[in-house]
Amino acid sequence: MAKLPASVPELVARFGPHAQREPPGGWTTRGEPDRIVKTHCCFCGQQCGIQLKVKDEKVVGFEPWEDFPFNRGKLCPKGVKRYLQDAHPDRLLSPLERVEGGGFRPLAWEAALDRTAREIRRIQEAHGPDAFAILTGASLTNEKAYLMGKLARVAVRTANIDYNGRLCMVSAGAASKKVFGVDRSANPWSDIPKAEALLIAGANVAECAPITTDYVWQAREAGARIIVLDPRLTPIARTVDLFIPVRPGGDIGVFNAMLHVMIERGWIDRRFLAEHTTGWDAVEETVRRYTPEVGARIAGVPASLIVKAAEIWGPARTSFLLHARGIEHHTKGVENCLAALNLVLATGRIGREGCGYAMITGQGNGQGAREQGQKCDQLPGSRDVENPEHRRHVAEVWGVPEASIPHKGLSAVPLVEAIHDGKIKGLLLICFNPMVSLPDQAFIREALERLEYFVAIDFFLSETARYADVVLPGSLMEEDEGTTTNVEGRVIHHRQAVAPPAGAREDWRIVCDLAARLGAGDKFAYRSTREIFDELRVASRGGVSDYFGITWERIDAEHGVFWPCPSLDHPGTPRLYEGARFGHPDGRAHLQAVDWRPAAEEPDAEYPIILTTGRVVAQYLSGTQTRRIGGLVDQTPQPYCELHPRLAGKLGVSDGDFVSVESRRGTTVVRALVTTTIRPDTVFVPYHWPVERAANNCTIRAIDPVSNIPEFKICAVRVRKVERPHDAIARLAPEAGGVV
Repeated sequence: MAKLPASVPELVARFGPHAQREPPGGWTTRGEPDRIVKTHCCFCGQQCGIQLKVKDEKVVGFEPWEDFPFNRGKLCPKGVKRYLQDAHPDRLLSPLERVEGGGFRPLAWEAALDRTAREIRRIQEAHGPDAFAILTGASLTNEKAYLMGKLARVAVRTANIDYNGRLCMVSAGAASKKVFGVDRSANPWSDIPKAEALLIAGANVAECAPITTDYVWQAREAGARIIVLDPRLTPIARTVDLFIPVRPGGDIGVFNAMLHVMIERGWIDRRFLAEHTTGWDAVEETVRRYTPEVGARIAGVPASLIVKAAEIWGPARTSFLLHARGIEHHTKGVENCLAALNLVLATGRIGREGCGYAMITGQGNGQGAREQGQKCDQLPGSRDVENPEHRRHVAEVWGVPEASIPHKGLSAVPLVEAIHDGKIKGLLLICFNPMVSLPDQAFIREALERLEYFVAIDFFLSETARYADVVLPGSLMEEDEGTTTNVEGRVIHHRQAVAPPAGAREDWRIVCDLAARLGAGDKFAYRSTREIFDELRVASRGGVSDYFGITWERIDAEHGVFWPCPSLDHPGTPRLYEGARFGHPDGRAHLQAVDWRPAAEEPDAEYPIILTTGRVVAQYLSGTQTRRIGGLVDQTPQPYCELHPRLAGKLGVSDGDFVSVESRRGTTVVRALVTTTIRPDTVFVPYHWPVERAANNCTIRAIDPVSNIPEFKICAVRVRKVERPHDAIARLAPEAGGVV
């Protein structure tokens, strides 16, 4: 039997300081597992079904779950390796408190919770209730997302709660609500293979949502023609009929010009538009100005590609739009999505089998987490925190006066700016790592250092948690039970596979204990996460995202239930808008005319190159988990800067050289990856790494005025070759993540 090394230093020597690898024979005794637990992946919004193998109360492996309909047993590299983080030596096993001079020391649970409650009261008594804020995560279960929204408004009584889905899905959601009255993908993924035309806009499907690739390929095998719109020739783009290498920020030029061509050629359904929509006249008037030549100048592509895209999309009998962060991470992200949805509606096909659109959710519970009330502007059921009727319903469920529920607070980026400006003095953070994931990292660091009290709930000491005064050790996904809502709108069940290790606690218990110390124990007297879900069902009843008819038993029996599901005898709603009935009170879709406008920061003589950022298949979000899994670190150990050979030649850069990517805000130093799969005016750096290797040292805090999403996809930089950087990790072996 292969035994664990005796000490953490021995582990580091054998396997590297951050990456957990499985030695030959595994970590535990060979043989059959004690049990196999059907559950779901903890990473992206696809939430693939997986079976975890448990032996001696540890997760030791996995098996495919072939019966689960979304992925049918298929998993990406992250899903296959996900369980290897569980026994990592970095796991937090005791509350920690910062000590004078730096570092942390263990703290008893009771003392940690007492101190946190005391500091919240002190700050609020001195500076008002909104001087203490809460930042949460879109990878929380529905139950925990609901609990955090209730904690903020009932126990802490602050308006200032928001979540890291603000960096992900909010532009898509805001556009969908404007047009359709509902924030959800319109179709189940099973509709994708039935489409004759697919438009994939700003979605690196093969790396960011790998199992979705199978649905795209099924469509291709059935004869579908596929268009990809992206500044980079991504893996999915290499297999399609038409690739449009759009300049970052130029998407509206393509969408409006495609619609211009469709109108000219008669590929729109005027009867559908008259009977089921509003706003078409304004859209038609706007796109009249967007000839293919005008759109081409905006997008930086040949006009012929736009015409060809219209010729594929316009006359198809069935069509499906997939979009993601590439068109959403902009100061005009909502407008980009609105222009794309105009293409969907103009054909009149939406609501039919194989016809519709889908927002590719990035984070684990990116769909459900924004429905349960942890957004600054929302209450459970996707209710509006400013709507008196909505407030009364939730207040009745919570057993509090409606007037006691705070109104709309600050979204994530303005909230951190308020910390920096001294208006917010205290912070509770869970499942969020802004020291990797927020733009303009120097500014974020300064903000965190100015907090009077900062408490973080996490299972590893993330880059952000290192700034905390107190860290509370929470639970991994497999150590708790609850539900999430996947990319399709399917509510699914995460079963608890094992208990948290001694010294750590389930997140929901931590939150309830803290609420009790803040005088709200009677409102948080839950005995299980099932009780939280049952209250969530009632709180969502009658809302847009109505979960009332969904129970854990139904989820298990039916492999998930699609919301809205207003009653126990309702079948759920896999396909929205059948019969062309939309979510607005008038039953119509509300088309929105949009014009292109520049990004917040365009290239100039001083900073002449566009930086765009994104993901790689082996890493996930801020990397807190995946950078600790050896097989994933081996696959992508370091970030890099993709640049075209033409640009590399001008800069005197060769493949493998170190380059400095510098903006007006900061610099990252990474290796150059010279490739023909990116535009010559653009460089790409993935964002999963911290400190000197952080792409978000460079990005800009400018946000969309509607969704408040940051503009991660475009800022101005200059790039130059540099000597090998001084970096302590570079002295380690390659398998430790060094840059040797």
